[in-house]
Amino acid sequence: MTYDLLDESGQILREAGRLGQIDPNVMEFLAAPARVVSFRIPLKMDDGSFRVFDAHRVRYNDALGPSRDGTRISADLELDEVKSLALIMAIKHAAGRIPAGGGKGGIVADPRELSDRELQSLCRAYIRNLRPRGPAYDVPGADIGTGLQSMSWMLDEYESVTGYHQPTAVNDKPPILGGSLGGYEATGSGVFDVFQEASTLDGYDIENARVAIQGFGQVGSVAAGLFYEAGCDVVAVSDSRGGVYANDGLDIPGLLAHKQATGKVADFAGSQPLTSAETLECDCDVLVPASVQGVITADNADRIRARMVVEAANAPVTVAADEMLLEKGVTVVPDVLANAGSVHLCQMERSQGLSDYYWDIDTVNRMRQDRLTRSYREALNTAAEYQVKSIRLGAWINALKRIEEAMHMRGWC
Repeated sequence: MTYDLLDESGQILREAGRLGQIDPNVMEFLAAPARVVSFRIPLKMDDGSFRVFDAHRVRYNDALGPSRDGTRISADLELDEVKSLALIMAIKHAAGRIPAGGGKGGIVADPRELSDRELQSLCRAYIRNLRPRGPAYDVPGADIGTGLQSMSWMLDEYESVTGYHQPTAVNDKPPILGGSLGGYEATGSGVFDVFQEASTLDGYDIENARVAIQGFGQVGSVAAGLFYEAGCDVVAVSDSRGGVYANDGLDIPGLLAHKQATGKVADFAGSQPLTSAETLECDCDVLVPASVQGVITADNADRIRARMVVEAANAPVTVAADEMLLEKGVTVVPDVLANAGSVHLCQMERSQGLSDYYWDIDTVNRMRQDRLTRSYREALNTAAEYQVKSIRLGAWINALKRIEEAMHMRGWC
């Protein structure tokens, strides 16, 4: 069966709305994005050929503030995926008490097949075609296929179009252009922050906990380093080219160096090979899916051996699998809390840019930890109040109630 992220997120939305007794008029409005923009970008390639790239931007809801974040450049990007991710972003912001709406966008392209000039031209054209209206309206950020350099090009194009400097117009840029310290590490560090809080509240000693991480990119690799430093045994790691396993724990600093040198985790000295699927199902206490959505389904949920699943990727656990894991007594730390480090960082980036006063890394880290752990506790308390096992539903109910209040106060319904 094809995984339908939009349908999955819609199911969670409707169930949280039912449990939270959210105003039906609010739910009707949230049943679809508020604004969707699609356009095509013509581009002359380095070899003289001509290509056209499809692109999208979705602003799901802006009752709490301007929509923000997320620009993917991916060959298999689809509009429904962007819509779903924009909804999830709206929930992340609201669950984290961030005064922003949910935005997501992207370009259908494989950045690995583009030269630096072609990629830069595409990023600049994307901003021009958005006809941007500034940080009080919609703020693009980074996602899969984009990063510090991509966002730098986008900011420069925005400032070239408007004629004045405005660092808050684009998120996830480098500090030299008005970005925040700690941006690269924010999501991976946040995954560990929320895991640590969840473990403390569960009364679980994390020292020597066996951890498996599926996905060893920016998020998974940063999280792995923090698990390792905390005394956990990271026994399994996989990326798109294979995986490695060591029963007594992998040398994560050594694995990071190996990945840097070879571009993969496979063939790391002192390890055994395993597949991505085997990573999910290996003998571990904590499972961290950090790659893509829909990797834990009804087909493999009964083979998950972890006592805790920490969703470092967006929607890695399907609705059906989530129910199965909860019935087994597995703690599922949901994506809208576990991987929200970057959205809190973006809010801090915005605050620093507006004030033109930039914080040291200790301040950034402390604020990120405080915000993430508060959001987790609030979701846990709401789940208990509504007598549901799902912390995910607790987070979504909290988010919907805040969006509902904002819509009522604005007189939208």
